[in-house]
Amino acid sequence: MTYSSSATGILLAAGLGTRFDPSGIHNKLLAPLPNGTPVVFQSARRLLSVASSVIAVVRPGAEKLAEVLNEAGCKVIFSIDAERGMGATLAVAVRATADAEGWLVALGDMPWIEPATIEAVARPLDAGARLVAPFYRGTRGHPVGFGIEYGAALATLDGDAGARGIFAMETPTVIEVNDRNVLRDVDLPGDLSDG
Repeated sequence: MTYSSSATGILLAAGLGTRFDPSGIHNKLLAPLPNGTPVVFQSARRLLSVASSVIAVVRPGAEKLAEVLNEAGCKVIFSIDAERGMGATLAVAVRATADAEGWLVALGDMPWIEPATIEAVARPLDAGARLVAPFYRGTRGHPVGFGIEYGAALATLDGDAGARGIFAMETPTVIEVNDRNVLRDVDLPGDLSDG
């Protein structure tokens, strides 16, 4: 790791991924990438390349997922609120890390984001920016950075809108990146290719 952010990493990994497998048998986060690495393991390692501490949130019953995340280097918490959506899951993580100096929030199904992109978001956050987001060709992507000023607001989120309300109220520090992977996630089995 060449740069170590003072922000705490949060990896959201509690979704059901029903578009990937409507039967619910195969968790997309455990699906192997072409190199054999599970999606969530690579997502976690990329976030850990910049954030020295990462907390991952999974849903109850996702023991295999928790095991993979622990192996990657994350602290794992199980959220009974996961069924209420991404906002509730993010709130659980922020409450569990209330002493953080800021948060870098990434999604478990976005394994291709370049470490340099994560660092580009972390640096202004560490320098005091309140809200930071990468943009690729005008579209906001992930991960996003939240300063400590947003701790209380993040801790009370609920539902599936995540932190969209915060972005509706404040313009983030925009980090223009040449990394289309800030927009690229795994929704369907065909998304697993390197293409």
